[in-house]
Amino acid sequence: MCGRYRLARKKEILAETFDVAESAVEWSPRYNVAPGQDVVVVRQDAVRPVRMFSLARWGLIPSWSKDAKAGYKMINARAETVADMPVFRDPFRSHRCLIPADGFYEWSKQGKQKSPFCFSMADDSIFAFAGIWDRWRNPNQESMETCSIITTSANAILSGIHDRMPVILKRDNYDLWLDPGFNKVDDLLDLLKPFPADAMRHYRVSTRVNSVKNDDPACAEEYVPDSLLF
Repeated sequence: MCGRYRLARKKEILAETFDVAESAVEWSPRYNVAPGQDVVVVRQDAVRPVRMFSLARWGLIPSWSKDAKAGYKMINARAETVADMPVFRDPFRSHRCLIPADGFYEWSKQGKQKSPFCFSMADDSIFAFAGIWDRWRNPNQESMETCSIITTSANAILSGIHDRMPVILKRDNYDLWLDPGFNKVDDLLDLLKPFPADAMRHYRVSTRVNSVKNDDPACAEEYVPDSLLF
């Protein structure tokens, strides 16, 4: 799964990376993004091939749901079932988005102890998760947009820590993924593959990242246990 990630770049750098024009969306560098929070997503206009930033709550609430609590169970969608599950099926066909990141966290379990690791690109560049979104209205007809990150089987760099990883899309596939008019399911599913392990790196971080209350550069700094310093 993917339950925590980092997006420590400024909005101006994100706009240049994802070819997004002027945007009213405000974003400050984040080091410990968690489910239930508003996150930056990149979408394409429904009638023009123009990309835009939006904010969406992480944890997809289906448009037909009566309860917002459903979103807490929908932070991830599995690539193997995203095209078939009723909760994800329609968003997968017409409401796809990119979710920018420059790192994500996963935890290694050793007995009762859990050690966090940060995974990123080998060159520390910005990348994008494959995301889907939906629009939900509460009983007062107030609208909220929510999203999920699609996951797939782990590649070699993650498999020793977790059996799943977020789908990281290759840049050449951004246009196809974002095109709301493209709905060939098999072609879309073919994009949801594990990212090449040799293009990634990982390192241990401190347990500071375990708490969602902590959101600062220290969450992403490499941690070296005292036993390895001597």
